Amino acid sequence: MPADLAVIGLGHLGLPLAHAATAAGIPTIGYDTDTRTIAELRAGRPPVDGSLTAAEIRRMLSGGFRATTDPAELGRVRTAVICAPTPLGEDHALDLSAVGEAARELAARLRPRATVLLESTAYPGTTEEFLRPILEEGSGLRAGQDFHLAYSPSRLDPGNRAYGYANIPKVIGGLTPACTEAAAAFYGRFTDRVVRARGLREAEAVKVLETNYRQVNIALANEMAVFCHDIGVDLWDVVRCAETKPFGFQAFRPGPGVGGHGVPIDPNYLSYKGRSMGYPLRMVELAQEVNGRMPRYVIQRCATLLNEHGKSARGARILLLGVTYKPDVADQEGSPAREIASRLMELGAQLSYHDPYVPQWRVMGQPVPRADSLYEAAAAADLTLLLQHHRTYDLQGLAVKAQLLLDTRGATPVGAAHRL
Repeated sequence: MPADLAVIGLGHLGLPLAHAATAAGIPTIGYDTDTRTIAELRAGRPPVDGSLTAAEIRRMLSGGFRATTDPAELGRVRTAVICAPTPLGEDHALDLSAVGEAARELAARLRPRATVLLESTAYPGTTEEFLRPILEEGSGLRAGQDFHLAYSPSRLDPGNRAYGYANIPKVIGGLTPACTEAAAAFYGRFTDRVVRARGLREAEAVKVLETNYRQVNIALANEMAVFCHDIGVDLWDVVRCAETKPFGFQAFRPGPGVGGHGVPIDPNYLSYKGRSMGYPLRMVELAQEVNGRMPRYVIQRCATLLNEHGKSARGARILLLGVTYKPDVADQEGSPAREIASRLMELGAQLSYHDPYVPQWRVMGQPVPRADSLYEAAAAADLTLLLQHHRTYDLQGLAVKAQLLLDTRGATPVGAAHRL
């Protein structure tokens, strides 16, 4: 069956898009150059952690979704969405090489009147200054005249049960008004609301603003956590009270560091872009600095707690609970757990871990033992360190069993544990 849509790049951005489109009845193919990714999908297994479940992959396949490494398939679709990864390269600039490769493969087969969309993380100007020339040169077609070109920032929140593709408003910005409308028509087939930005750069800047809003406010919460602990104030109670204000305040909570595919990465390329243009983005860079200090602060709190109970970090048995970057997902991208574990190992601590979503875990090239019996492991450990609050954790029960429990998420009952 011919496809209407090609999703190029089947990682944490592309897979959920392909799933939503297939569920809406849009004939969809997924293109990726990684043969392992394609093999996993064809076998009904998710190729990346935290994206889709095996059951969702199987439903996609039964709904007609096809995964392929054959670029010839790209010439048969009316809409192509590039979801290629854009990791940080040298000097914290975005590495757009995967986007460029995807664009060249697509350009050689681009049909007139097709719609090309970019969802990969990008700095303002990427779609017009980087993507457009590749597509035009490779196809001989003109963007805005012969084919439509637009950008739409990804807003997905993995593991969020309340919000998905259908009910998260989809921002789009096109090269021309007609491009915007073509993109709106496509996304309108499986999202409830489409929000039209003024243009490409405005749509690209939406992602930058949204991510840095979180980065800066998380940094404020983290700084307040350190301050409140030093003066003997319960920050978690402060946040609980402050969030009752019906205007002018949104609650953010501290933690052991930031993780994921956005917050640890996006501010870096934004600050790089700002510096390259001659003005540093000081608030963003300061927020990065504050958040980047949190793993070291957690180590400091661990060492202090152990010392107060007559123990040294060297030789201490420390159990880490939750090593993924957010609750109830398997994705470890950017999780502060790895840095915290590395620093504890350097101090000579004996580590074990538990995470219902991570069957095996390695740090500094070494396997970390996984606790099979959670309560027994907490009772045997000199210190239990909660890094991620998965729903399966009975924190009240763990607080009773653990010799010492440091909760970096403020999830334990008041008085049951030491909290960040």
